[in-house]
Amino acid sequence: MATLGIRHAVLWVSDPEASAGFYTQALGLQVVNRYGTAVFMASPSSNTDHDLGLFDAAGEGAPARHVGLYHLAWEIATLAELAEARTRLAEMGALMGENNHGTSRSLYCHDPDGIEFEVMWEVPLELYEPDAPRNIPLDLEADMARWGADRLSRGATAA
Repeated sequence: MATLGIRHAVLWVSDPEASAGFYTQALGLQVVNRYGTAVFMASPSSNTDHDLGLFDAAGEGAPARHVGLYHLAWEIATLAELAEARTRLAEMGALMGENNHGTSRSLYCHDPDGIEFEVMWEVPLELYEPDAPRNIPLDLEADMARWGADRLSRGATAA
């Protein structure tokens, strides 16, 4: 048996409605359903029931860097969208770091509860260079000049 990938994530948050507003602004997710205080969200292009569930937490979150989930990664379609996301997330005060992983270009962010997430563009297989430098500073402008701002990510080309 092999899985097909992750279908959705569910987070315990201090205020599901406030978190839903944040994820709408930060990632363009849309509310697709509500059950009690729980909010279910999806990407406009998603073909699943929901991508993210937000549940009302009963207590405080776990301290950083303790056993548990580190972060979730959200793939976007183009380098131009990643550049737009960087600007928007920085304006929101959510952007915490950036990295060129060689296989992907990544932004690291925190939601209102301090839950970390990644917004990334994955290098298409035909462009991937196994010997390319990795874990170096992100230079989106150079990547867009090299590959084009509208170059589709690996996940977008596989869809």
